[in-house]
Formats: sequence, C-alpha cells, structure tokens
Amino acid sequence: MKPSAIAVLAALILLIRPMKPSAQPLDLATLDAELARVVREKHIPGLSVGVMHEGRVILAKAYGVSSLATGELLTPETLLAVGSVTKEFTCAAALLLVEEGKLAMDERVAKYFPGLTRASDITLLDLGQHVSGYRDYYPLDFVHRDMARPRPSDDVIREYGSRPLDFEPGSRYSYSNTGYLMLGRVVERVSGESFESFLSRRIFDPLGMHYTRYEPQRSEPGLAQGYTSFALASPEPAIAEGDGWIGAAGGIWSTPKDLLAWDLALMDGKIVSKESYAAMTTPRRLSDGSSSDYGCGLRIRSMGGAAVLSHGGALSGFVASNAFVPSTRSAVVLLASVDFAALGDVPDAILAKLLPRSARLPGIAGPPALEVASALLEQLRRGSLDREALGEEYRIYLTPERLRTAAASLQGLGEVSGLELVGLRERGEMEVASFRLSIGATPAQAILYRSKDGKVQEFLINRR
Repeated sequence: MKPSAIAVLAALILLIRPMKPSAQPLDLATLDAELARVVREKHIPGLSVGVMHEGRVILAKAYGVSSLATGELLTPETLLAVGSVTKEFTCAAALLLVEEGKLAMDERVAKYFPGLTRASDITLLDLGQHVSGYRDYYPLDFVHRDMARPRPSDDVIREYGSRPLDFEPGSRYSYSNTGYLMLGRVVERVSGESFESFLSRRIFDPLGMHYTRYEPQRSEPGLAQGYTSFALASPEPAIAEGDGWIGAAGGIWSTPKDLLAWDLALMDGKIVSKESYAAMTTPRRLSDGSSSDYGCGLRIRSMGGAAVLSHGGALSGFVASNAFVPSTRSAVVLLASVDFAALGDVPDAILAKLLPRSARLPGIAGPPALEVASALLEQLRRGSLDREALGEEYRIYLTPERLRTAAASLQGLGEVSGLELVGLRERGEMEVASFRLSIGATPAQAILYRSKDGKVQEFLINRR
C-alpha cells in the first residue's frame, strides 16, 4: 500500500556484499548465507526470496519464522502481503477488459463515479498512472484510528475523491491509493464479478498461482504474521488495516515463486496483449513535458543500460519488492513480514548480476550506493568529509572553500528528504548511481561515481 521505500535505510540495505566475478550470474551460496545472516543479526522475523534468471527459478527460499509467538518456520509456500505490488495486477485486470472491448482507459471517471471532484476531466488511465490529483488516503506509514475500523471501499472513495484535487490532472505524478480503489471498483462493475473472482479466473488460475490470494483474513492458516517496531524496539504484531481500505490498491497476498510466474507471463506475453503491455510499461508524459517514470502499475527505469520494471509495496506489518529485467527474462522478489525494513538497494544488488552481459555493472567494494550517497550528503552539510573514501581527483576538487560553500548552501535550503536511487549504469569501469531527493522545498538530483575499490570519484548535486 504505502509507496516503496525510502523512509528508512534499514537493515536489509546492507544485505548484498560485493561478490567475486564468476561464470554464474549470481553466487547463490554467498547470497543464501548473507540472507540468513541478516535475518538473524537484524532480528527480522521472516523474509521470503525468489530469483529467476533466463526464465528459470534459481532461488526460492524463506528465512526466519512465520510467527514469533509459535516459532513456526516461514516456508516458500507461506503467504505474505505484497501491498502495492497488487497495482500491477489491477492495471492488467483493467487492460484485459479493454482487450475484450468492455472498457477504454480514456473513459472519464464520471462514467463510474459522477459525484467525484473533476470526474469529467480525469480518465481511468490517469488513475492508473497516479496523475489524477485525487488525495491519497494512505500517505502515512502507520494505521491511523479511522483506517483501523472497517469501512466500505465506496465510502473511502467518496470521501477522498470528493476533496479538492491536490493538483491539475496530468500535471504531476503523486502516488495515490485512492485512484486504485476506484480502478478496482470499475473492474468489478464492468466485469460483473468481484475483483477476487476476476483475478482468480483471468490471472491466478491460468498461471498456476495456487498460493496467491486476494484479501484473505489475517487469521487464516498459511499466512505469515506481520510485525512492526517503534524506535528500534522488539518487533510486535502490527495493527491491520480495516476491511474495505485496501482492496485493489494492495490486497494481494502471495509467495515469491508465484510472483515470479506472474513476471515471466508478463514478459512472455502470456497474460496481456502487446498493446496492453505497452500501456503498462510506457512512462506518462506530464503536461510540462517531463516523464513520470511510471506506466500503469509499473515503474520503468534503466539499470546498466537495461530496462528494469518494478513495483514496491507495503502493508501494515509487511514490505515487498518485485522487479524484473525483460531482456534476460530475469526477476527478483523479496517479501518481508516487517514494516520497519525498507528493502533499499537489495533488489538492485541482485538484479545487477542478472543484467545482459553487455550491461553488467562493475562489482564495487563497500556499502550500497544509496547508503554512500546518504552519508555524503550529511558530511557535505557539516562541511567535513571522510577524505580517505574519496578518489584523488575528487579530493583535490573538494577544496576547503568548496566545502564551506556546500555546507552553507545545503544548510540554508533545509533538511534532506526523499533520497531515492533511480538508476545504476556503468561508465569507464565505474558504477554510476543517479538519485532524486529534496533539500527543503527544492527538488534536486545527484550523481555518484565509484570505482571498483569503492572510492568516490564524483558526487554532484543539482537542481531538478
């Protein structure tokens, strides 16, 4: 449900260490050992992982327990909430109805919800691309009092869809679960069946996703318990969202292996048509000409020159990541039974080993790029850098005067927030990492160059 993660740089960001080059795309023994170590040392209750390379599942393993109270082990067949990864399925469901001639994504919201704000100016595709302007009903990272109580989805839609828009439709990308509740209800009205029934009949059953469910009761057997923590205290059972709040925005529970089957079916054209796949994977062009980097239910970015399609997710007590590389028919799925563990760079660290050979990223010693960028920003704000971590030319470039200027500028603009890794590529045998962030009210972008020894050869920040 909650947008993927940059709220915290939590335990799992340290998961993947540099691996020695080998003939294999991924050192599975090292990966397995690292996953087990992190779950143990960081007190993560449960983590389930799936990795696919060239259309073949090469890892499907669970770590930790399904319940701290009973000690029951988490298994690859245990269901965990996938949160907003559900949005991939919601867009696909709507597009399947388009293929049947029963729906058009350029239809206006007013056709289905005539009483909502500016409903005649907003399309169904606007909902799926998060550019409608409708207020997100779940922007926080905890379940507030109202959300803990059951409430019909139509009431949630009516309340949040009747408020003034946050912005002019099509002018901004702003993540909104509200739009996906609407889109799910449209699928139900047009298909004449429940969203659960539609997903099962058109997607889950044909793909053999036997361990995938839509909105099961959390007390049912076979489901992991979700956990939360406040201020680094011991994990405690998370408070679930009330019935009616989640729906088509994040109601699916699944396993990594089932999600890998879904990824492969999308890449191989087994579920939706080429036209529908293009609609899911074409970024929205906003009214100012910029790109949202988001299609319909999928985020689109480049990694080492290869296209990566992904979505993250979070529900109270759970976080999830699903990412795949069509050019190598590869994918990585991580599902954790905690909402305090942002997955950070972990999927990218694994994906880097699964890129086309020509696009493989160089192995870099040291922490993940996001952690390094976060530390550098803090050091620049203080005006004091760890010069041992810098390459020679960058050390020389960062004169005392430049550091004083940087500190004054960054402190004057305000606090750093929203630091997000948006791309990894190679140049001159270096890893090049691109970031989005905000400094106070100023949108910014940053680029980080690191050589194989982990030395920072460049870190530059500009307005976005």
